[in-house]
Amino acid sequence: MEERLQKLLSACGIGSRRTMEEWILAGRVCVNGQTAHLGDKADLDRDLVEVDGVPVSTQQDRIYLMLNKPRGFVTTLSDEHGRKTVAELVSGCGRRVWPVGRLDLDSEGLLIMTDDGELTQRLIHPSHQVEKEYLVWVVGDVKKGLPILSGPMELDGDKLAPAQVRRGRTSGGVTQLSVTIHQGKNRQVRRMCAQSGLTVLRLKRIREGGLQLDRTLPLGRWRLLTESEVALLKTEE
Repeated sequence: MEERLQKLLSACGIGSRRTMEEWILAGRVCVNGQTAHLGDKADLDRDLVEVDGVPVSTQQDRIYLMLNKPRGFVTTLSDEHGRKTVAELVSGCGRRVWPVGRLDLDSEGLLIMTDDGELTQRLIHPSHQVEKEYLVWVVGDVKKGLPILSGPMELDGDKLAPAQVRRGRTSGGVTQLSVTIHQGKNRQVRRMCAQSGLTVLRLKRIREGGLQLDRTLPLGRWRLLTESEVALLKTEE
């Protein structure tokens, strides 16, 4: 059946519709040897659709990875500044996969990577309010900062859903917090802490939805998700 290119490519697990629109505008998509344009349609049963010269198929056997991201890697497939990327860490998986959501350069922990565009959209779209839990090591006036951190806040002019904050132990002036959020704004937890008068020394994501970071997975290593873990992600609302 003929469909708009961005919808067709997303359904094939290449990326989100928005990303596909950007790739079409950048001239990276061709249909039957001709550079595609926004608004074009295609049918994979009769048309040859290529992205960066690679033919697209309706491949159904998706791949799902859990990466324990270390600090010092950007969450992207390539970087114009030459910084190390998470794509380098999963290059041995044998497939082109992309990160689901963000985890900034200085943060570590759970990062899902996949070639499933539909699942990616489900997990990152704000309407689904998928929980993300972080362990955060902070310095500052924690007693004063916690009510602010767990109360009503705004970033970039948008109201945030209240964070769930639990205080852990304090050692040497450093306090460990558990912070659970629903949105995924750029450097959100760090910026929320800054608004609360707290300085983040270390930030580690340990949960996304019902998926927990595998504590036995070394930093910088990845593993395939189990069938039950994939099912858990696909049932996230």
